[in-house]
Amino acid sequence: MDQQIGFASLGDRRVAYATVGSGRAIVLPPWWVSHVSEDWGTVRLRQFVEALARDRRVVRFDRVGTGASDGERPVGEFTLDVEVATLAAVVDALELDSFALLGISCGGCTAARYAAREPERVERLVLYGSYADGRRLGTVDVRLGMVDVVRASWGLGARVLTEIFMPGAEPAERAAFAAFQRSSAGRDTAARLLELIYGSDVTVDLTRVTAPTLVLHRRLDRAVPFRLGAEVAALLPAAEFGELEGEAHLPWHGDETSVIAASAAFLGIPAPLADEASGADRLGELSGREREVLQLVARGLTDPQIARELILSPHTIHRHVANIRTKLRLPSRAAAAAYAARSGLL
Repeated sequence: MDQQIGFASLGDRRVAYATVGSGRAIVLPPWWVSHVSEDWGTVRLRQFVEALARDRRVVRFDRVGTGASDGERPVGEFTLDVEVATLAAVVDALELDSFALLGISCGGCTAARYAAREPERVERLVLYGSYADGRRLGTVDVRLGMVDVVRASWGLGARVLTEIFMPGAEPAERAAFAAFQRSSAGRDTAARLLELIYGSDVTVDLTRVTAPTLVLHRRLDRAVPFRLGAEVAALLPAAEFGELEGEAHLPWHGDETSVIAASAAFLGIPAPLADEASGADRLGELSGREREVLQLVARGLTDPQIARELILSPHTIHRHVANIRTKLRLPSRAAAAAYAARSGLL
């Protein structure tokens, strides 16, 4: 799919947004630093958005101070209310009377506050990897230390955040994401956004949300602990809570199919199917180790058995299997085994 770039006005500044697909809109507030032009080249993110855009119009945008939006953002404007105002500016520019919101990570705070304030415009709400109170993301020392690292050395800070967001990713993928963060926002902006994330509290807003809501959270998420997602679901008057396996914070890493399937079902989007006919072309995306693991999966070995065979931990094997399924777009371990057999890997 091709995306269209446009600009909304927030006072005298421009907010860059991107739209993909057609139909009723799903709006994704920024989940961290972003660049709607550059991140479209990220295969995993693009596949995730395209899955949502099967018969919907998916809208993403960059905060002022990040990505393709204007770069000037005064210190006093790093507030959640400005985040909500930015969201409002984008949906107004697109003349969206009603839409669904998908709040990922800190974007969940923006989505929740907007949904509480504008209930007539939010049809449905999905919150993934979200939290109610940013102060619960870590102790005072941890939060201050993370901000200090980013402010003192954005290169080091970007690498630390990458390890938290996407553990288990290939080294090249981690390096690319760390570089992407630095190109999407300057050091001071990134540090102030972290302060905004840690200072956001939507506890009361969540109790006032009336839209049907789905809360999704991975059990081993390192950036936002699982218990915080459970708290979000408990605060909402009526919410479904989906417990997902995995440790990656970004939904398009790890087992992305479970996130897409749950979100699509809740939002009424046709469930994406594994494209097995063209799957052979994606074998080249697997690392040598992943191909080795896939062969053993196809032989019917369990994770502990594969771990003993390759002298690795079962946790590492579980991560490899999840990555294999993501890269090949296969919905289950059994599908991966069948695919390997058809592809002649046995």
